[in-house]
Amino acid sequence: MRAQLARDFERFGRSLPRNFASHVRETYHLDLSAHYLGATLPHPIGKGSGQLSLNAKQLEEDAEAGLAFAVLKTVIAQDDAGDQSMAAWAIHETKMKVEQRRAASGADGWTVTWKGRGWDRSFDDYLALVRAGRDLTRAGRLLVVPSVKYHLPKLNEPFRDGEYRFTTQSLAAAWGDGPLHLEKDFSPTLAGDPLAADRAQVLRWLREVPERIRRHAPVRLGVKLMNARFDDDFQLEMLQAAGTADTLVVFNRLFDEDLGVAYGGWDLSDRNLRVLDRAPSRGGVATPGSRPGLVMPELCGTGNIQSGRILIEYARRGCSAVQLHTFFQLPLSEYPATHGSRTQRALHKLIFDPADGLVACLLELEDQGTLERRGGELRFLDLVPDAHRPR
Repeated sequence: MRAQLARDFERFGRSLPRNFASHVRETYHLDLSAHYLGATLPHPIGKGSGQLSLNAKQLEEDAEAGLAFAVLKTVIAQDDAGDQSMAAWAIHETKMKVEQRRAASGADGWTVTWKGRGWDRSFDDYLALVRAGRDLTRAGRLLVVPSVKYHLPKLNEPFRDGEYRFTTQSLAAAWGDGPLHLEKDFSPTLAGDPLAADRAQVLRWLREVPERIRRHAPVRLGVKLMNARFDDDFQLEMLQAAGTADTLVVFNRLFDEDLGVAYGGWDLSDRNLRVLDRAPSRGGVATPGSRPGLVMPELCGTGNIQSGRILIEYARRGCSAVQLHTFFQLPLSEYPATHGSRTQRALHKLIFDPADGLVACLLELEDQGTLERRGGELRFLDLVPDAHRPR
């Protein structure tokens, strides 16, 4: 199998097949199936919200590459008059800067820096993009998920339900039949805003926002949690407060208060994995150091996922899928593949790298006796605690 993997790594570097997950199942008897927002995916790798998912051409390219899912650029909620309480977030993006950042551990990783926040075009344009994503989803080519930043009041203020109603119902109407898959984005930029300086205020948002969205349309709701400017204990409190969501995306980028920008790299994955180490399983079974009474919904990992090996670290802590952003933007010299889009080159390395790719790491876990075949197959989801438990 390892000789076959070396051959696949070489030939797929020239042309990655769109149905590579089927090839992996047939050749290595590895089932890469994953879950996100209750949907079954061919493999666990998707694209997080940002500049790489703001037009139909990008979505088509990702579908052709065989990506499992893509979260659209975050739109800022509005009411039926077009008013946006969070209008300050609908500003034009500056050019993204891909650069290395040294972590506290001394490890060098990659981060992407830009100063923009959310969708800065018209809401009608966003609805057109949602319809394009709907068509790709119904064709089974790519699960596309809109992302929204809704009104977040101060602790003593009411929510602007007009924004929740108009935006959610408009997105649901654009999607049409069936439940709308939707992410609520608590962005890393929000973590650096004075709004997020009050712990009680943040916890109120996380407790109340999911229900305010759901009252206006049938949705499968993911909440993308930020890394707050507090300690690890508060990250666990945030997990507990947002527990009514269908999926929690854990956790958004860190915020550099000195530079006024969000960042990733090894500092991000170190913190995310450390916090997830203390979170109990979806079944509510306590783990060493975890907080009692916390029962987890489905988890989707994010943060410095630049190899199949790191992807597995998130999976073993409960993440049944992952979403990436920075890894799709590295200099071409960082990818072993010589042909294809950045999405194809990234997937090639994440799946087929003979040392740190997902296939190699799953076979390694089998060799170690950590993962066993069922019905002759190794299954990615068998790594994920309680992945098969219904919510």
